[in-house]
Amino acid sequence: MSSATECVSALIDDFQQRRPIRAGSLIITVYGDAIVPRGGTVWLGSLSKLVEPIGINERLVRTSVYRLTRETWLQGEKVGRRSYYSLSGPGRRRFEQAFKRVYHGVQAPWSGQWTLVLLSQLDSSRRQKVRDELEWLGFGHFAPGLLAHPMLGRSEAMAALQELGAADEAIVLQTEALEPLASKPLRLQVRESWNLDELAEHYQRFLTLFRPLWKALNEENHLDEEACFIARTLLIHEYRRVQLRDPQLPDELLPTAWEGRNAHQLCRNIYRMIYRRAESWLDRHLETAEGPLPAPGPSFYRRFGGLD
Repeated sequence: MSSATECVSALIDDFQQRRPIRAGSLIITVYGDAIVPRGGTVWLGSLSKLVEPIGINERLVRTSVYRLTRETWLQGEKVGRRSYYSLSGPGRRRFEQAFKRVYHGVQAPWSGQWTLVLLSQLDSSRRQKVRDELEWLGFGHFAPGLLAHPMLGRSEAMAALQELGAADEAIVLQTEALEPLASKPLRLQVRESWNLDELAEHYQRFLTLFRPLWKALNEENHLDEEACFIARTLLIHEYRRVQLRDPQLPDELLPTAWEGRNAHQLCRNIYRMIYRRAESWLDRHLETAEGPLPAPGPSFYRRFGGLD
């Protein structure tokens, strides 16, 4: 059996072998997971040192940070000869939307209602754009021009439509709950509309990637602080990538043996086991213009239902 250190090396290799290397996406993971809970601003030099062992050199960090700034994810500030970067206003909003799924606890019970969005009154080119955006939010395609979601409410659908300038042309409806909440034809429709089989494959890949580390940590939990930080970063990075595809459907509509539940449990268990040593590494290696980064705020310790 591989040691925990060998498992972390294998995770680094897996990340480096993908082309192109998504350095910008990994940097957003580092900000969301490690930097935002500690005030949100960091010196570019200490960010480079953090991600270098994962295979992202200083030049690639600078290029990626420049691109993220141009895309309004990050904003920079010069203090003397040093540059410090934090999430911008739009970047923070996008971060909150993307990361709230990652650390969530138990999902709220489903009311049995559905939010329906009918796009038949939009012209075909705009309809496709609105449909793509609603699907990114987690809506499923039920029929031509008809999208649905069991958990997102009418207000969330209207906010998205207003942002797209389509609120006056789309029809948004809310259904009543009927018994049974999850009939067999409805469950088959859900499986088809959200392509749950493909999503299950992505979760299965995550499980295959990280189960050896969990096994090794249970055998000998001796990972050093830097390896814990790398493992935690890649864990959240990979889990976040799958979560962005997950429409967050209620349990009643999901298969009984759903890989997403197992993936959340595995991610939570590994995170809880290694986060303290990763935080110790961050204490010593992250700098703001005022010195070391502050300690994480209270919300950090509420991740995954509680870290303490």
